[in-house]
Amino acid sequence: MGYAFTSDDVTFLRSAAGIAALAEVDALPFSDASRLHDVGVARKLLGSRFAPVVETVLLRRRAVSKLDSPASWLFTDDALQQATASAVARHRALRFSGRDVHDVTCSIGADLFALSAVASRCIGSDLDPVRLAMARNNVPGQLVVQADALRPVSRASAVTADPARRDSSGRRKWHPADFVPPLDELSEVYAGVDLAVKCAPGIDFAVAPWADEIEVVSLDGSVREACLWTRGLATPGVSRRATVIHGDSSWTVTDLEPDDCLVGAPGSWIIDPDGAVVRAGLVRHYAARHGLWQLDERIAYLSGDTPPAGIRAFRVLEHGHYTEKALKALLKTRGIGRLEILVRGLDVDPNTLRKRLKLSGPSEATVVLTRVGSRPVFLLCQAERT
Repeated sequence: MGYAFTSDDVTFLRSAAGIAALAEVDALPFSDASRLHDVGVARKLLGSRFAPVVETVLLRRRAVSKLDSPASWLFTDDALQQATASAVARHRALRFSGRDVHDVTCSIGADLFALSAVASRCIGSDLDPVRLAMARNNVPGQLVVQADALRPVSRASAVTADPARRDSSGRRKWHPADFVPPLDELSEVYAGVDLAVKCAPGIDFAVAPWADEIEVVSLDGSVREACLWTRGLATPGVSRRATVIHGDSSWTVTDLEPDDCLVGAPGSWIIDPDGAVVRAGLVRHYAARHGLWQLDERIAYLSGDTPPAGIRAFRVLEHGHYTEKALKALLKTRGIGRLEILVRGLDVDPNTLRKRLKLSGPSEATVVLTRVGSRPVFLLCQAERT
């Protein structure tokens, strides 16, 4: 759960003395070997102030992989875990360009920061006074107020929200009625404005029939969120969208595109579509765009003779009926000592199977285990970056 910051802690951390203390503690390595020693040094330097300073230094170091330039930011552990990655926040903010927008669950300001770069005017609000104080530090110059998301305090015509999906002990909440604020109540309160709600990508889309467009977003191969767009923020004619962000580039596929995808035998390559495409239910649309086909109409693996550019694809070496005994013999013949195991449609645990295969040899490969109809199949492949 991390250190429990207070408003007094935030006031100190923003002061000249706090900034100096942060710089002094940040000079300590805090490696696995030195952590206990470094915490002791910080305690001697700062007395009772050492805990919020040490926690802030460590959180800033963690934040580097998630947020742009977090060296002067303030966080709680929970808030950093829940904060939108900067690349995803920037992507979502683009739909608010030139608008007056209210982030009604602004927390420490990760989304508000991205919005402030493109929106005409921004306001952020939250109920947590500590996170609000941190947001004022992290997004200087933006209006941040304490308010209940379900009691509108602005006239903004565009609203964004990120309901809390964990309880006080950190356990995830799965039912939208248990979100804070609840999903349906958000949609009712803001039925007259353009609304965007960030949700976990695993949400059952059926619980949000009021959403005009559902966008699933992945970042560098990891599915990060589903965003529910309404009214003027939604794309006309689009009900589902997958957006894939890699580094500074991105691409998208929607259900407006053709989905005339065939089903056939394995070709030269196997393609495992990005998780955002799979989660958004757009595998057939993606396949049609790239001239690919499905091995089975209920399985997301695709095949083709030419893989899309810029992805990790799998060149097929051999394929056939899957049994563990036959696969073990094949891998031994080929001298496969390192094996990546991908599974869809079969009840196979890759880690358990890998142990039983007793791999040995100088070569490495990828095996795709799936089914075609009711028949289990394997595809032994070589992973390549196209």
